[in-house]
Amino acid sequence: MLPEGYEQFIESWGSMGVLWGINRSMARIHAFILLSDEPIDLDTVATELSISRGNASMSLKELRNWGIIKRVHLSGDRRDFYVTEPDVWNMLFKIGIERKKREFDPALGALRHLLSETDADTNREVHGRLTELQRTLAAMDRIMDKFLKNEKISKAMLEFLGSKKM
Repeated sequence: MLPEGYEQFIESWGSMGVLWGINRSMARIHAFILLSDEPIDLDTVATELSISRGNASMSLKELRNWGIIKRVHLSGDRRDFYVTEPDVWNMLFKIGIERKKREFDPALGALRHLLSETDADTNREVHGRLTELQRTLAAMDRIMDKFLKNEKISKAMLEFLGSKKM
C-alpha cells in the first residue's frame, strides 16, 4: 500500500500526463517510478497501481522509448527492473522533445497542408485567420527548435527567465 501523499502525486501526474498526450497509465507508472529510490519490476508496477501486466509492460516500453526511464538488471535476478532518468532537467527536456515531435509538428504540418489546399478567395476571413495562425505557430516552432537544440543552453535560459532578479 502506497502512502497517501504518493497516491495523490501519482494520480495528479497521471492527469497531467493526459494533457501531455500520453495515456494515464503511462503517466501513473512514470510517477510511481519517480517516487522510488529502488529499481521497480513489472509485477510490482502492475500490483501497486492495479493495472494489468500487459498495460504495465506496454507503458514501460513506451516510457523507455521516450528516454525517461531505463531498464536495469539486478545481479542474481532474471527480471527486468526500471529506474527513472536521474536528471530531472534531462527528463523534462526529453518530454519536451517528444511532445513537440508527436503533437506540435503534426498539427503545424496539417495546418500548412490545409492552407496549401485552401483557396484564399473562397473565404477570405477564414483563410486570413489560418494564415495568421500558421505564421504564429511557425514562429513558435522556430523558438522551440532553438530551445530543444541544446539541453545545457536551454536550462541556463530557463533558469535566467525564471529568476526573481528580472
